[in-house]
Amino acid sequence: MDMRKSRVLKKIRNGETAFSFKLNLSDARAAEIAAMTGIDCLWTDMEHVPNDYAAIENIIRAAKIYDVDVLTRVKRGSYNDMINPLEADSTGIMIPHLMSLEEAKRVVYYTKFYPIGRRPIDGGNADGNYCLTDGNEYMKQANEERFNVVQIEDPEPLKDLDAICELEGIDMIFFGPADFSQGIGKPNDFSNPELMRVKELIAKTARKNGKMAGTVGGAGNYQQLESMGYNFINLGADVVGLSGYYLDIMSKIKG
Repeated sequence: MDMRKSRVLKKIRNGETAFSFKLNLSDARAAEIAAMTGIDCLWTDMEHVPNDYAAIENIIRAAKIYDVDVLTRVKRGSYNDMINPLEADSTGIMIPHLMSLEEAKRVVYYTKFYPIGRRPIDGGNADGNYCLTDGNEYMKQANEERFNVVQIEDPEPLKDLDAICELEGIDMIFFGPADFSQGIGKPNDFSNPELMRVKELIAKTARKNGKMAGTVGGAGNYQQLESMGYNFINLGADVVGLSGYYLDIMSKIKG
């Protein structure tokens, strides 16, 4: 029995852009509503949101009904924090605040199977179809159909950017503008010239080395981001949608 193939990877391998929605809510019904829209990927979070693995598993199950990928941003911790979401069949994992080439090498070591890395093997979970996928096929398909994402959201790793993007086993470089703006002493100044320079540099360097390039955007600027080279773009977030909906109702009621 084969692993489920990644919708994100299929689109990007076909030269298209893949889109995601960010989920802060842990309810699987919220994930299912988002998945029903036709989005490619749901981005859930364990860095900033107190989600547990049960919530992540249920979000993954809801997304898979509609053949939608799930990208889980993990906590910065042990190797288990990286592999547990993959074993729950998260299509990808995102590692926040990558700070060096050495850290990138550890990501590859723990998230890719032989011959690329040494990810610990256990095919008895959802990603390995509970041992129904042949062991060698499981390792091969996991390397081909699951992806890791490293976030460049600080100025410190820029000195290693070329080497990180050249590293076999790193799949996507994701620019985080909010923390980067803080890192250069210009918090939330998203039009800052240095921030804009680095945003373009990351997309260019990632794509030059055959990596996916990701960042946050929206319906109003996704085409501009595509022109920079970004081919994975987050378009919105559940909490933004809900709060805007509720505020709109209340503003009308209040006249």
